[in-house]
Amino acid sequence: MEDSILIVDDEPDVISAIKRSLMEETYNIFSANSGVEALKILKEHKIKLVISDEMMPGMSGTEFLSAVKNIFPETIRIMLTGHASILAAMKAVNSGEIYRFFSKPWDDIELKLSIRSAIEKYNLEEENRRLLKTVKRQESEIKQLEKMHPGITSLKKDNEGHFILSEISDDDEDISEIITRSEFKKA
Repeated sequence: MEDSILIVDDEPDVISAIKRSLMEETYNIFSANSGVEALKILKEHKIKLVISDEMMPGMSGTEFLSAVKNIFPETIRIMLTGHASILAAMKAVNSGEIYRFFSKPWDDIELKLSIRSAIEKYNLEEENRRLLKTVKRQESEIKQLEKMHPGITSLKKDNEGHFILSEISDDDEDISEIITRSEFKKA
């Protein structure tokens, strides 16, 4: 999956400046001039990271990022503002669960490193979600096996500590089918 970023700011120069600072990166960059326009983009594309200005007409950055948190909770959120205040930062962090908060003008290197870190965070969390789904599916299959063949999931050991395995006959298609299906099923 491509690493897609959405930059939201009512000032086109800010969007251009961020895009310029990311020219050497391989991100797929989308941009919007308002929260409403940005929400439409988020519905149409899988966006990993949103960078939003705070002071925008219509919908503030805090309101927008809070909506992103509720509708697209996996998307990482960064706030960028020229009107940095402790109160605005606290409100943004609390309502939108902001990953990072930057003041204008920002440091390009620090912003780039934060973006890389946010994308890595997204990818790790996505992999964790995938693995959890696999584990849950496997647990379900084990329960199904145990229901069909009580005791199949219990392990027995001999006097020397070696596991004792029951023989599975070739005519026991249910077990063979489940084992084969489990081995080749993709997550």
